[in-house]
Amino acid sequence: MSHHLDSPIARQDVRLDITDLYCFRGESGTVFVLNVCHSIAGDIPVPGYHPEGMYEFKIDLDGDAVEDLTYRIIFDERDAAGKQRFVLRRIAGLEAADPRAAGMVIAQGATNETINKASGLRMWAGRAYDPFWIEPDVLHAVGHAFHDGTIVDLSGWDPGKARNLFAGHSVYSIVLEVADSDLLPSAGHNGRINVWAVTSLATDGGGWRSINRFGLPMIHPLFTQYNEDLGNQINAGRPADDFARYGQTIIEAVAGAVRANGTSEDPHAYAEKVAHRFLPNILPYTVGTPAVFGMAEWNGRSLTDNAPDVMFTIASNTPIRLGIGKESVTSKPSRAFPYVAFIKGEELEMARAA
Repeated sequence: MSHHLDSPIARQDVRLDITDLYCFRGESGTVFVLNVCHSIAGDIPVPGYHPEGMYEFKIDLDGDAVEDLTYRIIFDERDAAGKQRFVLRRIAGLEAADPRAAGMVIAQGATNETINKASGLRMWAGRAYDPFWIEPDVLHAVGHAFHDGTIVDLSGWDPGKARNLFAGHSVYSIVLEVADSDLLPSAGHNGRINVWAVTSLATDGGGWRSINRFGLPMIHPLFTQYNEDLGNQINAGRPADDFARYGQTIIEAVAGAVRANGTSEDPHAYAEKVAHRFLPNILPYTVGTPAVFGMAEWNGRSLTDNAPDVMFTIASNTPIRLGIGKESVTSKPSRAFPYVAFIKGEELEMARAA
């Protein structure tokens, strides 16, 4: 849920609300994971993936924060058994940024079925347990600090009673593994790529409206918990424009919190460095290497990286700990494809309920 506290527009339909994005080395290639439709939102009439939505993994291959490659997934309506069929397209070059570009169909399948292609591509989509963890008291204290320009006030919080707000909750995942050879020929220096995810909704006029955008974890919890208009703006924009559009806002928020916490002799200078590190809002990764989202380096993001501690600490320039870690996730991710802790028998249960 590094994105679970999102903008009002994204929350209007949780099927399009991206909660997390991961990128890491898989069993045979590079893995991208996108999670939506979090169960913490409660029961909704038709869970899963929006049949009028578009789910995309965007990849910048040359370091300019503009996509050079897009993997696009579109789902059909749910059938009586709860399955949704989908089509996966690959759009490369200048067309990768065009939501109307047809690209090339590279896979078709249905939820809860593993797709295997001779090219090394694998895909799976379905309901899974959320691998993310968050402590609600720390989360809200951090949000207030960056909105109000105050200390991260945890004076009334007992770390011994820390809890994972999302323990036992589920999401709908899209897991895509592609052969490294699909990325490396065009990747930047030393195989470096930048990744983000976008969900869009079809408009009555035949176009697409961007609903949610996700690159780095915890951007929304840090800066938009109490600034919903900023959340909408960030979701609608594109990474290449991030610093010009939101840089000053991020600088002011970070400087205010750092100044209040007294952790820098020059809060504004520190905030400028943080803003340049956070923007453009994209997740860097070197193809073929182990993922780590840590203090020293952001190289993709594994399903067990402690993103909240990392981002909260860097932004505030003071150690912030949730008091919980990956042990608080009740159903653990796997080292085997599809990597997420998928919920078995989901469609059978839905069919029986119907």
